[in-house]
Order: sequence, then structure tokens, then C-alpha cells
Amino acid sequence: MKAIYACLLAAAGVMSAGAVQADEALAKSKNCLSCHQVDKKVVGPSYKDVAKKYTAKDEAMLAEKVIKGGKGVWGPVPMPPNPSVTPAEANKLVKWILSLK
Repeated sequence: MKAIYACLLAAAGVMSAGAVQADEALAKSKNCLSCHQVDKKVVGPSYKDVAKKYTAKDEAMLAEKVIKGGKGVWGPVPMPPNPSVTPAEANKLVKWILSLK
């Protein structure tokens, strides 16, 4: 029984690691990683800093900012709009970013 439980936990870990890589790949494909990195500030804040500042309650607002851009929250450099990101992709990116706490 313990072996089955261990196998299930291992499978869950592999599946969640795959989701993290897939969402990071989406961020890369949408040029998000040109200005952001997971754990360090580049032009914009690190995704871990964003995850510390916001909660699931902020998902809709953040998804809108991914598409329309934003300014003034993290300093003087505005985040440009990214109209190539669909609403579904924006939601997926935001959920991934917030999971990096």
C-alpha cells in the first residue's frame, strides 16, 4: 500500500512539474521573459515578487494587465500591452505566476 501511495505522489510531482514547464514555455513564447524572470528583477519585477504581492483575488486584474499593460505599480517603466496573449493564456500565465510563492 505504501508503494502505491509513493507512486501516486511521484506521478503527481511529475505532472505538476510538467505544468510549470509548460507555463514557463508560454511566458517565453509570448516574450514575457524579455522583461521578467522567475527569481530576479530585470526590467519588470520578478515573478516571485509579483506572487508575494498579489493573491488569487487579483487574478482578473493581473490577467487584464498582461494583455493591456500597466504602469506605476513597480516603478516608472510601464509594462507594454501584449495583444498577442489571449484571455485564456493570460489567466494561465497569472495562475502560474501566483503559484511561485
